[in-house]
Amino acid sequence: MLLSAALAGLLAGAGLIIAIGSQNAFVLRQGLRREHVALVVATCIFGDVSLILAGVAGMGGIVRRWPLLLDVLRYGGATFLACYGVLAARRAWHGSGGLASNGEAAASWKGVLATCLAFTFLNPHVYLDTMILLGSLSTRYPGNARWAFAAGACVASVAWFTTLGFGARLLGPLFQRPMAWRMLDTLVAAFMFSLAGTLLLHPLH
Repeated sequence: MLLSAALAGLLAGAGLIIAIGSQNAFVLRQGLRREHVALVVATCIFGDVSLILAGVAGMGGIVRRWPLLLDVLRYGGATFLACYGVLAARRAWHGSGGLASNGEAAASWKGVLATCLAFTFLNPHVYLDTMILLGSLSTRYPGNARWAFAAGACVASVAWFTTLGFGARLLGPLFQRPMAWRMLDTLVAAFMFSLAGTLLLHPLH
């Protein structure tokens, strides 16, 4: 029972985490720039694991009963995503999004940490997916099996963010070209604007 619960948690967590999202796009970009990667990966893992454990512990039900909180996160998240989309669009237009040695100056670790925290906790979908959905799925398993499910989901988070952040450097040769960075930033900008629009046009349930 424990092994099957852990495997179910691993698959469920991977399915939710690996889906392309704003946080993943940010981690990928930091990994390509090799800029504060360990800090970004650790922050994402900490946030994800904390929310998974909170959801399994029953906090997801509390979040569901506070629609006002989700609305605050909805509009706050949409504003943040739109602002980041503008920054990405400016980088694409000016061609300033390359590696720190060739493009813009390296960002401070405090700025990177603040941005990473915003991507992690200002996205209302992370509460719906990680806390409520995974929390609900864990109730299928009794006793310790529920925490085995949580452990599996946490392993998926650790493996994914570590691979994405530190594995991004393998794409380094491709991103030696400024045009590749312009294309990436254009895609990131379009993605951020679409996510912001989705949050504004579709109320959370």
